[in-house]
Order: sequence, then C-alpha cells, then structure tokens
Amino acid sequence: MKLNPNVPCFSLLLWTTLLVTTNSDLASDKAALLALRAAAGGRQLSWNLSSSPCNWTGVQCVQNRVVELRLPGLGLSGQLPLALGNLTELRTLSLRFNALWGPIPSGFSQFTSLRNLNLQGNRFSGDIPVFLFSLQNLIRLNLADNNFTGTIPGSINNLTRLATLYLENNHLSGSIPDIKLPTLVQFNVSFNQLNGPIPKGLSSKPKAAFEGNSLCGEPLVSCNGTETSCGTRLSGGAIAGIVVGCVIVVLLVLILLVFLCKRKGAKRTDKRVSNPTDTAQVESDNRSSGLPGVVKKDTTASSSGSKKLVFFGNTPRVFDLDDLLRASAEVLGKGTFGTAYKATTETGVVVAVKRLKDVIVSQKEFKEKMEVVGAMDHQNLVPVRAYYFGGDEKLLVYEYMPMGSLSALLRGNRGAGMTLDWNTVCGIALGAARGIAYLHSQGPGISHGNIKSSNILLSTSYDARVSDFGLAQLASPTSTPNRVDCYRAPEVTDAGKVSQKADVYSFGILLLELLTGKAPTNASLNEEGVDFPRCAQSILREWTAEVFDPQLLRDQNVKEDVGMLLQVAINCTARYPDKRPSMSQMITQIEELDRRSAEKTSFDVGDDN
Repeated sequence: MKLNPNVPCFSLLLWTTLLVTTNSDLASDKAALLALRAAAGGRQLSWNLSSSPCNWTGVQCVQNRVVELRLPGLGLSGQLPLALGNLTELRTLSLRFNALWGPIPSGFSQFTSLRNLNLQGNRFSGDIPVFLFSLQNLIRLNLADNNFTGTIPGSINNLTRLATLYLENNHLSGSIPDIKLPTLVQFNVSFNQLNGPIPKGLSSKPKAAFEGNSLCGEPLVSCNGTETSCGTRLSGGAIAGIVVGCVIVVLLVLILLVFLCKRKGAKRTDKRVSNPTDTAQVESDNRSSGLPGVVKKDTTASSSGSKKLVFFGNTPRVFDLDDLLRASAEVLGKGTFGTAYKATTETGVVVAVKRLKDVIVSQKEFKEKMEVVGAMDHQNLVPVRAYYFGGDEKLLVYEYMPMGSLSALLRGNRGAGMTLDWNTVCGIALGAARGIAYLHSQGPGISHGNIKSSNILLSTSYDARVSDFGLAQLASPTSTPNRVDCYRAPEVTDAGKVSQKADVYSFGILLLELLTGKAPTNASLNEEGVDFPRCAQSILREWTAEVFDPQLLRDQNVKEDVGMLLQVAINCTARYPDKRPSMSQMITQIEELDRRSAEKTSFDVGDDN
C-alpha cells in the first residue's frame, strides 16, 4: 500500500494548530489575570510575571487553562475588570473578604463552566445581575456581606444544580421569589429589607436564614399574625372583637404608663433632695429597663458632658449612654473579664455591651489602650464601636453577632441536631487564625491573652470573628485562674502577662475543640470533655478516630485533612513556647487545607450532579 505523502504534513499542521490554540487560550487567561492585578491587585498579588500563570499563587490550571482562582482575604481593592470574563474555563472563583466594590461586571456571563462563586465580604453594589442566573453549572453562590440592592431575581430557578445560596447582610428588598430548587441545601437571606410571605418551598429552612427582615410564614410567625393551624380563618365578628379588645388594652396601658411616669418623676425629685446612698435600690430600679446593675449616678454625670460614650472611627452616633441605660437588655454570657449583654435601644439599634469588672488601670491608661483597640480593623475581628469610663461603670460597645459564640454552637446547637462539616470547621479555623494573626501583626507586644471558643463569634455564614481582644491588660479576671483553665499555656502564671506564643497555644486547644466538638478539660475532673492535649497526642500516635466529631469523618476523602489539622493543633500546643509556630505560619497551613478541601468538593460535587 502506498502512503499518502500529504498525511505527515496534515498531522504536523493539525498539531501546530492545536498548540497555537492552547497557547493562545493560556495567553488570554494570563491577560485576564493581569487585568485583575492592574485593577485591584497591585502589590497584594506578588506573581512572577515571567512564569506561567499556572504557577501563580491562587491559580489552578487543568490542561493549560485556568480553572480555579482563589484570592481570599488579600486586601484587593477596586472594581473588577470586564476582561476577567476571558477566563472561560473557570470553575471556581473565590474573592471573599477583600475590599472590591462596584457592580459585578458583565464579563461574568462568560463563566459558563463556573461551579463555585464566592464574593462574600466585599463592597459590591447594585442589583444582583440576572446574567448570573444563566450560569447553569453553578452549585454554590455566596454574595453575603456586600451592598447589593434591588430584588432577588425569579430567574434563580434556572440554576437547577444550585446547592448553596447565601445573600445575607445586603440591602435587598421586595419579596422572596417562589424558589423551587430540590438541590438547594444551604440558604440564607437574613438581615436584608425583604418583606412578604416566605415561599412554602423554603419553610423547612432554619429561622436564622430569614432574620432581620419583614417576612412572615413558616418557619417564622404566621402571616395573619396568629398561630392558628389547619388553615382556619377567624370570622368577621371575632376579628372585630379582637380589635375592640386591643384598643381597650392599649388605653389601659397608656393610663398606667402616665401614672407610673408621674410617680417616677416625683421619686426622682425626692432623691435629688435627699441624696440617697442606697445603691442596691438604684440598681434594682434600673434592671427593669436598662443594663442590669448600671448605677444611675453615672447616667446623670454623662448628661453634663463630662462623661459620655466615646465612639471610634466612622461609627454612626445613633445612640448615647442614656439610650443604652434605657435599652432592653438580655444576658449573653459571663466571661473572664465581665458580663456581656444584648442591648436593644428604643429606636431599634442592637449592640453587644460588655460590663467590665475590676478594671486595674487609670482612666488615662484605659483611654490610651482603647484607642489602640478601636483602631484595629479586620474582617475577622468583632469591631469595638465605643466605650465608657465612669466612676462605677466601664462599658465596651461591640457590633452584635446574632449567631453567638463557637462555644454555644458546639455545646448548645449540636445537641439539637446542628453539626459542623469539614468545610465549616476548616473555615472557622482559618477565620480565627486570621483574626489572631492580625492582632499579632500590630506589634511584638500585642497579643489577645484570652483565646477560647466563647470568644470566637460567628457571622450568619459561620465566619469566625475574634472578640474580647485587648482586655487582658485592662481588667483582672473575675475568678482565680487554676489548672482547670485548659486554654492557658503552661508558662502563663499571671493572666495579665500574656504573649503571642501563649495565644498560639490557646489556638491549638481551640482547634482540638473544633475537631472533637467537646470542651477541653483535665483528666482529674469527672466532666464530659476531652483531656487536651494529652488525648490529641494519643490520637496522633494511634489514629483513633472515635474521639472526633462523627460528622467530620462521614466523608472518607477528608480523613487525611482532619489528621493534618490535628498535627497543626499539636504543633501549637508544644510545651515550650519557642517550639510553637507563629500565627502567620498557621494561616499558610490551614489555607492549604482549605484549598485542598474546596478542590475536592468542587470536583466531587460536580461529578455527582
């Protein structure tokens, strides 16, 4: 058989064409990444521009095409360029916790292969673009903690593979569309400006997913304002009777309030004349309407202008000390340095207030230290909004975190069926590490001094935020520390003398608590818990998985990752401080675990669906 002499030439031409096309595609991807760097990256993206973009930090390639771009928490600032849409093979895009702003560019409509989009914790604004809901391969969409306005598009039902939708903490308005997505597992639209009934298809979602709106229907209160069942309706006569009864009750309450106000005014006049010294009675009067136990002589002093709330930065001055003292108060918890309350002012402002006990510094030193604390700004810290220093009261005002603490989640909600999967555990660990590392970056002498699960608060998306930083140098502990305080590093004998390496030790114990779901305790105590870190050493030697939270090991693919995080925790809890790593090293290691887990999830979920 005679060979066709044109075949080799044709093959060579074909391979050359394929090679040029591949290089051209990669060149297009590189150009898109460089456009992002020019628009928002700057110095934060220290890529070696002479190398292949597949070797750049945060970039993952398959067959010479960029399929993943993960740049979380790098301080990127600016608007995303339109050219980013040239990454046409992108499957995962994570730009969470940066300072990006403006609308989502129309180039995103080219991401036809995109499975995971995470833009949480930026300053994106405008309507949620409809073209996002044409990306039919999307499995996870997280737009939480931005400035999006407008309504939730009904075209969301086009995303037939969507499993996660996070839209909380935006400015969305209107009603929730009738979402009919059987694949939707994780859903949150809390703290927007939504109104109307909750669609029946979402009635099985938790209450926390709808808080902070004007919504009704299951799982919230009934839209007709009653708790009637089986669809029964009240007759016209019954409704009229209820209205008349409500009017009578309101009139009686108003008469009673007028009477009490007059009586209270007379008592205040008598008190000013007689100058009473019965502090216990003053505290008792105040518990009914404001922060329990706050002495009112500090309130009157504040009205003269000599003593008042001191606000930090751009915190809006929408309340003052008198408003806080009149606010309804709910105890959130009693900690090492005082008691925390949820305070709701008469105008509806909700904040967390901590009453410090046994402050050991002067007013001048307190002010100096609080100025340092108030200047700290990081997405994984709970912001301190204001403080008050009075003769009898020292108050700190924080941003209120509705999800509460990690400690409450691990030992409260888990008993009611709440569990943490590996991705959530890894995310919480990473967020806490970043918050602590930021504190350490402010100077070699700055540390937290009281890292524990009750001081790790959670956003509605389970992002960790570190609280109570800077208090170890201000106040004495309310109880005498002893060996039961398992978070304390062995070398720390004085709670006021802490170090960054001691924080690392406490962070290691926190990781062990996350892995087991149980409280750390000493072996000598007959309490439910785990003896840390002795138990962890045993797990590492024998790899006994029984002590871990069973939810973590349901996916056999993450067993190796769980073991690696355990090793990180063991390194943190080394007996000698100089053997412990720094928090920046911890971030690098946990970020790698997070990346590995996200990569597995991205491809596994995509294959299963």
